[in-house]
Amino acid sequence: MDELDRLFECLVQALAQGARVAVPFAAAEIYEHLVPYRSNRSRLRVATFQDYEMTVLRLLAGERGYVRVEPDDVRDGMAREVTSPNPDTALFRNFPDARVMVNRHAAEQFLAGDRVYAPPSDQEEEEPADWTSENPIPPAGFALAEPGDESGGSERCAFCGGSFPGGRDVRFCPHCGQPATGELRCPQCGSDVDVGWSYCITCGRPTGFE
Repeated sequence: MDELDRLFECLVQALAQGARVAVPFAAAEIYEHLVPYRSNRSRLRVATFQDYEMTVLRLLAGERGYVRVEPDDVRDGMAREVTSPNPDTALFRNFPDARVMVNRHAAEQFLAGDRVYAPPSDQEEEEPADWTSENPIPPAGFALAEPGDESGGSERCAFCGGSFPGGRDVRFCPHCGQPATGELRCPQCGSDVDVGWSYCITCGRPTGFE
């Protein structure tokens, strides 16, 4: 493992603690809250702050396919910067609101303790669902339990992986606000709302969802 692998491992572990592996997030969260330099430099084994910034830039540029950043032009710009002779390692700070989506296959392998991850070849491109999104198809390990399942495992949200409280009528996930069934709607006007939207695009009222 090198510093890029260790950064992704730390990122996935931090997201998993908040049941957020399947939920997109802003790029700034990586260096401000999820894997900040001061509290993670020993785990990442980076010698300098510039080395840390370069590792974050490589991650957001899409190296090894660990994450995907949108918009595409922002990702492409960071990819070009990584390969430039004198890269601006802090370039990613110009795009704090860029949308980051985790490669769920890679995340699952790291969470399972298998640090060896090989991106797919050009001939075997991943399906879009492999990238977490606003309404991702439930990945393996995060699916809801089947009705009547007596295995003893608690039901989990298909969108963020958070556990539902047992023995209660759960209509909305207490972690991300996604309904257990059906579409997520604005509590004020009833318009469709996506996971991660703090405000309704129709009426402008707070959704109460995160």
